[in-house]
Amino acid sequence: MLSLLLLSSLTLSPGSLYPLPITPDSPFALQSGSPPVLAQAPLTNDYRVTALQPDFTGDLWVGSWAGLSRINPETGRVLQRVRMPSRTLESLAQDRVGRIWVGTFDGLVRVDPRTNVITAQNFTLPSNRVLSLLVDSRGFLWAGTDRGLVMISPDRGLLMTTVQDLPGVSANALALDGNNNLWVGTLDGLVQINTASAFPIREVGDLPGGAVQSLTLGPRGNLWVGTASSLLVVDPVRAELVRSVGTMRDRNVQSTEFDSAGNLWVGTTTGLFKIRPDSGELLGQVPSLPSGRILSLSPNTGNKIWVGTSEGLGWVSLTTGEGNPHWGLVSPVVLEARQ
Repeated sequence: MLSLLLLSSLTLSPGSLYPLPITPDSPFALQSGSPPVLAQAPLTNDYRVTALQPDFTGDLWVGSWAGLSRINPETGRVLQRVRMPSRTLESLAQDRVGRIWVGTFDGLVRVDPRTNVITAQNFTLPSNRVLSLLVDSRGFLWAGTDRGLVMISPDRGLLMTTVQDLPGVSANALALDGNNNLWVGTLDGLVQINTASAFPIREVGDLPGGAVQSLTLGPRGNLWVGTASSLLVVDPVRAELVRSVGTMRDRNVQSTEFDSAGNLWVGTTTGLFKIRPDSGELLGQVPSLPSGRILSLSPNTGNKIWVGTSEGLGWVSLTTGEGNPHWGLVSPVVLEARQ
């Protein structure tokens, strides 16, 4: 059944504004004479950054439990705060024409980056708790919820189909393999979905750690899978588990992303690690991030590795390898500890 998105041209109130606390020695400090950086005051005490999405213009969108922000990843300058109907953001995606889709615990929201205004909302999903988002090779948007998976036409604003009885129920993570097949990380493992018929094709179960928490396609065509106790490599062609990365055993893997040099960055509940993917060799752990609980990653963005943590946004210097907090998008507790 087709379901029309609720369209809206309502311009939301920008909310109260205040200057960001940028220290004089911060690499994001303003040049003399520059106007102050302004941001909407958060309405929550939870600063976890759950999603990061670079856009076609080079900006970085930051989804957190304090709202949605747009920053310049080169300078760290906050360009915009978009007021959301929900403060609990979980996932971000950009469609083919550059619109930003936001998965929240209260449904799906579409933002026009030209105006930074919400232009659509969807309340007819299997569940309003949207955990994952992905745009497939045909331009359709897939939204994973804690009760199933749906496909949406971003241009027409239509919910096209729903995957009924998804094995593993919750679509925690989404990825396309090298043949543009859709893979879904669930509570029970991996499921391959036929994007034409929206039916499950194959499953990879009995994975160490059980529920899949992160899912990333590697440069050699394998799927890298993060669970509560393992980092795993799965061959999507054979639908088989290839290996478990020894250096990450017994670690709770929350996020995985590859940088332009082919290194794998692994975010866990106990820190951010850099891995050589062919051997699994541990190349290092990043110190000085806002928190050791890593929730989201965006490498190759503004000549930095951007990192979402449970206490706010941070970044890793590619020169020193050290972590830094983004002074405007972190918990006040982090700011107080650094003073």
